[in-house]
Amino acid sequence: MTGGPEPISAVARAAIERELSDLRTERDAVLVTLRGGGDDQTGDRADQADELERGTELDRLDRRIAELESRLREGAVAGPVRTDEVGVGSSVTVRFSDGTESTVQIGEVAEVHDPTMVTSDSPLGRALLGRRAGETVTYDTPGGRENAVVVSIGGE
Repeated sequence: MTGGPEPISAVARAAIERELSDLRTERDAVLVTLRGGGDDQTGDRADQADELERGTELDRLDRRIAELESRLREGAVAGPVRTDEVGVGSSVTVRFSDGTESTVQIGEVAEVHDPTMVTSDSPLGRALLGRRAGETVTYDTPGGRENAVVVSIGGE
């Protein structure tokens, strides 16, 4: 990543929005279980520990919600996905050393069932970031170093 605002693909935006919705629902459920914050000292230590745990969970949820909302704002500021060089959100067609070609999406988070998603912090993703069509990249695999040529770059 460049260190500045990074564009966000439609796929990543949808995934973040789904996660935000789930987190907000979870947060509402945790909030309902918390007491009103009064000075009621009638509960035992187990009740107090449970209350503390729910408060900690609420803090965790709030932090993650803020992080995701910030990423959505950053993506909006960054504008559309670039097509002149590989960046987060790019769709990249690469030709591997064995001659096969594959189109991959450079993303921030890999979807569990999406074999075309390559995260920007994976070996191939890192090698592709900032590259242009026609350039050759070298990256590490479990079987050793590999080369691939950037055939073309597209947006979402």
